[in-house]
Amino acid sequence: MQFLRKYIATSLATHQERNLVIVNSLVRTLSGVAPLESCVGKFLGLAGLQFVKNIHSTTSMAKSKFEYVKQFEADDPCLQNCWIVVRIDGKAFHKFTDVHQYAKPNDDRGLGLMTKAAQVVMKEFNEIVLSYGQSDEYSFVFNKQAKVYNRRASKIMTNVVSLFASSFTFHWSSYFDQQQLQYPPSFDARIVLYPSDDNLKDYLSWRQADCHINNLYNTCFWTLIQEKGLTPAESQERLKGTLSGDKNEILFSEFNINYNNLPELYRKGSVLIRPKNRAGVDTVNSTNSVILHTDIIGKSFWEEYPYILDPKVLSYSS
Repeated sequence: MQFLRKYIATSLATHQERNLVIVNSLVRTLSGVAPLESCVGKFLGLAGLQFVKNIHSTTSMAKSKFEYVKQFEADDPCLQNCWIVVRIDGKAFHKFTDVHQYAKPNDDRGLGLMTKAAQVVMKEFNEIVLSYGQSDEYSFVFNKQAKVYNRRASKIMTNVVSLFASSFTFHWSSYFDQQQLQYPPSFDARIVLYPSDDNLKDYLSWRQADCHINNLYNTCFWTLIQEKGLTPAESQERLKGTLSGDKNEILFSEFNINYNNLPELYRKGSVLIRPKNRAGVDTVNSTNSVILHTDIIGKSFWEEYPYILDPKVLSYSS
């Protein structure tokens, strides 16, 4: 159809006095109201008519009667001026970690592999400004002005989770060199929009608070099993109804473990951001990412890295 329009435009330039008549006729033809010959051949001549017929025939042949089904596809653009967050979670990872003999309560190999897969995703999608991961999940934050896939939610979500899952599998042997992958891991994903910076910060604070709560429980749970010989059921019963202070007390009084001295990787998770250059501004063309294990609930993180939320420096080029 583009060839037809170009040909028509050229011909119109030589028929200035009849432009209006030609345009009206062509509109009727393109909309299916009038036959091709009634308007094209009349004004463009036999050669023009044959050329347009060839183009029209080729275009028609390229389509099929089944193409109408495309009308059932839903367009799902993300709302403008919102942070786009894609969160992926491991599917049935309790079973997966047991089968693949993960160390409990934290396996540095598994956590490192998750972060490696996240780095691959950040390298591919340069509009991601920050990623946060803990346990078997990772959240990817696209900037408010992101244009990737025309902001189609399904395209963004499926591409992120599929790349993450394939990268997890691809790099498995680099982290688990003595443990063969027994079956393909899978991850689910969801996409959530946050309209304000405070909403986004609260979301990330929620995920980091979840990291602390889960890790404190798992540390107590597995320490009771590994150091005291309790069964999983007995350990679970021992911790029923306990608060954070109670768990800290169990670790310190019974096992001489100060929870606050455990690696920040376990207690705070992993934060991936773009590196800063010497001027203190985010490196625009960087495909690398800096891994931090730090608090993102308080103000200090956002004061130290203000460019993450600053829309003026979020235009990453590939």
